[in-house]
Amino acid sequence: MKFKYGKIFLLGFGFFGVSVVWGVYNAFVPIFLSEKFNLAPAWIGFFMTLDNIAALFIQPSVGAWSDRLRTKIGRRMPFLLVGAPISAAAFGWIPLASVLPLFVAGTTTLLLSMALWRTPVVALMPDITPSPYRSQANGIINFMGGIGAIFSFLGGAALYEMNPAFPFWMGSVLVLISALMVFFFIKEPKTYEESKEEPGLIDSLKEVWADNDKSAMRLFGAILFWFIGYNAIEAFFTLYAKNYLGMTTADGTRLLGHLSVFFVLSALIAGFVGGKVGRRKTISAGILTLGGLFLALYLIPPASLTPILTKLPVLGNIPVISLFLMGAGVAWAFININSLPMVVDLVDDSRIGTYTGLYYLFSTMAAIFGPNVNGWIIQAMGENYNSIMIVAPTFMLFAFIMMLGVKRGEAKIEI
Repeated sequence: MKFKYGKIFLLGFGFFGVSVVWGVYNAFVPIFLSEKFNLAPAWIGFFMTLDNIAALFIQPSVGAWSDRLRTKIGRRMPFLLVGAPISAAAFGWIPLASVLPLFVAGTTTLLLSMALWRTPVVALMPDITPSPYRSQANGIINFMGGIGAIFSFLGGAALYEMNPAFPFWMGSVLVLISALMVFFFIKEPKTYEESKEEPGLIDSLKEVWADNDKSAMRLFGAILFWFIGYNAIEAFFTLYAKNYLGMTTADGTRLLGHLSVFFVLSALIAGFVGGKVGRRKTISAGILTLGGLFLALYLIPPASLTPILTKLPVLGNIPVISLFLMGAGVAWAFININSLPMVVDLVDDSRIGTYTGLYYLFSTMAAIFGPNVNGWIIQAMGENYNSIMIVAPTFMLFAFIMMLGVKRGEAKIEI
């Protein structure tokens, strides 16, 4: 199995489509819930986790199922061909829903269908990439995902100002295009490494718990904590920008775009750094940096964060807070790019899908806890949206402590 950069860039279109959907969803659904349906912050936080509660029970099982599936078009592609069109249709429907039950029906359909194909598509990366190059490959894939986030935040902000439905329709079209790119240009391996024993999800969790050096348990614990911190920020950031910083919804969305741009610019570098100095060290440095930047945002008053420093092409106005978000994008790349390669290199290649599913199990649990924790804290603090900036670094500290005990997950030596 050879490492080909071009093939990985083409595979990255799958993650591009996923990132467009999540970017638009996280930026604008909380605004709809607040302004269109008049929900309180705690209820918004709960709503933003309903999809993840469903995905919690789907993604790990789908990952394990895709390990065992054998079809003429591969073991991962059938999930893409079924899930992506349903996701596109449901996503386009969301902004048209005029009453909350129909809105919930649209979001539920979207997120159940996304859960069906996300894990198998991500598992394609280690399927076609030798172990020593998986950090670099994940950097390329997340580079493409970051491009998708830029489309959703910067392009979505401009489209939202024209019509609130336009960002969702853009996402629907891009998901379909991305799925077709992956299907036509990525060929799955003809043969797979077979395992004599194929433990399911529950058995894999028991194996993680019984692991002698506890590396897997500690790594999954760190993943849980850093995603709780990051998802809490992401779910409430546009409301934070509007209600705490006094910005417009579009401007708040553009700020997330600034983070995404620097995530993209750092994605390839983060993969190479992880491959050279080690994944654990790279992730740990990213955790400390990200936590420190969020803590600084909590301490600095809005009047010092909102002055415009300059205006740049594509990015638009650059307020002071953008500098912190740009740094956060770099730090998040160092964490996110190297985490999945660590997870899949805990086991042999026959169980890549299963452990990719476990990765999403813990990240999905975080996506459930994060918005709920922050929703209740915001409400308890008198709807002070700045409180999200103290919760995030707290969980980053927990993640850093867990990473100290991780001893495995670095690149395997190719024989």
